[in-house]
Amino acid sequence: MKALQYSEYGPSSVLRVVDVPEPQVPAGRIRIAVRAVGVNPYDWKVRSGAFGDTTPSRLPVVPHSDASGVVEAVGAGVEDVAVGDEVFGVAVGGAAAELAVLRFWTPKPAAMSFAEAAGLPSVVETAGRALELLALEKGQTVVVNGAAGGVGVAAVQLAVARGAAVIGTASERNHDFLRGLGATPITYGPGLPDRVRAVAPNGIDAALDTAGRGAVADLVTLTPSPSDVVSIADFEAPQHGARVTDGSEGRAWPTLTEAAALYMEGRFTMPVDHTFPLSEAAAAHDLSESGHVRGKIVLTL
Repeated sequence: MKALQYSEYGPSSVLRVVDVPEPQVPAGRIRIAVRAVGVNPYDWKVRSGAFGDTTPSRLPVVPHSDASGVVEAVGAGVEDVAVGDEVFGVAVGGAAAELAVLRFWTPKPAAMSFAEAAGLPSVVETAGRALELLALEKGQTVVVNGAAGGVGVAAVQLAVARGAAVIGTASERNHDFLRGLGATPITYGPGLPDRVRAVAPNGIDAALDTAGRGAVADLVTLTPSPSDVVSIADFEAPQHGARVTDGSEGRAWPTLTEAAALYMEGRFTMPVDHTFPLSEAAAAHDLSESGHVRGKIVLTL
């Protein structure tokens, strides 16, 4: 089968489409004919070597984890899906291939495109996990820093659906978009605390930083306690008393089912900013690395 692969760390040019053996289907897993693959910043960071030599025993690597497609084979013990079902979820052993084995999945709503579905798994799980750590309650107010990116878009909608008031930071070109999701938009950067206080004079209860651009120091001045700030991108956040989540404390994969249900109710969307064929994965990685994306970048097969 055809698969995206890299044999060394480096720039996007190390990506190649090659022939690899079809993956086997172990018990408790399913195999899908892949229709689309989500691109996340984590994917190009690993490929670039930003996290160090993380996979020396596994090179070459088939990258990416988020995928949507049609169930093609079912492992022993799996009873909630059947061959032919349309699903989206998280792959083990790489998703950027004609066939992928999923370790977590949920049914794809019929009206949701494969490209939309492939953009959901990691960002929805991350947003759900962060909101759980913040213990956000109905009626509370939360700031989402970097609200127009994938995790930010998911977090805004999940928080609104759970009854919270949301203030989202983004560039002005994304403000109307955020209003459409139910958030109050403000710009990011210097002066953030004053802009938050102007739209939330009674204060805020929590903050989620998805951008990792130095906002944590400002956000902790706004919340009741520094621990009411969670970042997914600023690993120096604990220096300010805030928390970082990287998934090591547990995952929130059931949030995918919540997002699918909200989608069917017309209360959740994940815009697909760009799609690329698998052969143009390098361009997709470069665009993701630029940071100028609203929503998701997706590879299609």
